[in-house]
Amino acid sequence: MFRGSMVALITPMRADGSVDEKAFQDLVEWQIAEGTEGLIPVGTTGESPTLSHDEHKRVVELCVEAARGRVPVMAGAGSNSTAEAIDFARHAKKAGADAILVVTPYYNKPTQEGMFLHFTAIADAVDLPMFIYNIPPRSVVDMSVETMARLAKHKNIVGVKDATANLTRPLHTKRACGADFIQLSGEDHTALSFNAAGGTGCISVTANVAPRLCADMQRAWREGRLQEATAIQDRLVPLHDALFSETSPGPVKYAASLLAKSTDHCRLPLAPVAEATRTRVREAMVSVGLLN
Repeated sequence: MFRGSMVALITPMRADGSVDEKAFQDLVEWQIAEGTEGLIPVGTTGESPTLSHDEHKRVVELCVEAARGRVPVMAGAGSNSTAEAIDFARHAKKAGADAILVVTPYYNKPTQEGMFLHFTAIADAVDLPMFIYNIPPRSVVDMSVETMARLAKHKNIVGVKDATANLTRPLHTKRACGADFIQLSGEDHTALSFNAAGGTGCISVTANVAPRLCADMQRAWREGRLQEATAIQDRLVPLHDALFSETSPGPVKYAASLLAKSTDHCRLPLAPVAEATRTRVREAMVSVGLLN
């Protein structure tokens, strides 16, 4: 169920910063039509840190409603408060999500034992497949392979979104956690390399604006059409570069605005992207073939 091109969805907003529910569900519909194989609402790209809890839950509900069971929904349910993460996870199950994505706790900087206890508490509280989201650049902490292996023994902890960009990590994770532990890349640039090291797909930022290309690349890889997959990967590099030239999701929301999928509005403290970034994003989209 959890493989191929999965998208870390933006949360479209109106110019006043309110969530645009219709634009969000239209985005979900477009993603499915373009071949995206999984939907991840209210992650980092969805601006979960600046959504209220009610908004967070509503976006999950909107995603499940729009998906209508056609592709899996992996709802963001992370927090640096274990109690809040459990609340989000319970809501995700009630809303009909197929899995939850739980980020390593940020800011309070738990030890490896703290992370083990945090994820175990959530997995014990909610009977839903859980993916650990390991992203040291955002959360400061890095879950060790040894801690992940301990957690992988829990029946509800089924995989990882690995955003370390360390291509030795999936090799060690596979040995420690077993071949059935699902590994998804959280870093667009390394999507194919990650697959070669044991991954089954990518939770992508770029797929917000290039879903067909990202989906075609993953399917080509899966079907053994490696030259085709590599050609798409090479084509996407300047777009990946542009979309991460400032703090995400600023650039990708601007890119989405060029496709009329959203405004470019991000909530503070994320500032509007610089003019140089806008130029770079637009030029990359033209080079990839997404704009004329």
